[in-house]
Amino acid sequence: VTLIDEDTGEKKTWQIVGEPEADARNRKISIGSPLARALIGRAKSAVVEVNTPGGAKAYKIDRIDWGDPLKR
Repeated sequence: VTLIDEDTGEKKTWQIVGEPEADARNRKISIGSPLARALIGRAKSAVVEVNTPGGAKAYKIDRIDWGDPLKR
């Protein structure tokens, strides 16, 4: 999932994975994380709000890819 930070315009791509595979440094977030939970069921162009330790953050969904990115 590629997200655009609504405050900064910065784009970041995250892969949603199971708990054992989660590794934020490698942009892999757990299905149970607040960000992943906010994204589930949303479509491209949707804006999601996530509560973070630094306060609420809003992200716009720019792109959704399915499957293993290593097999493309």
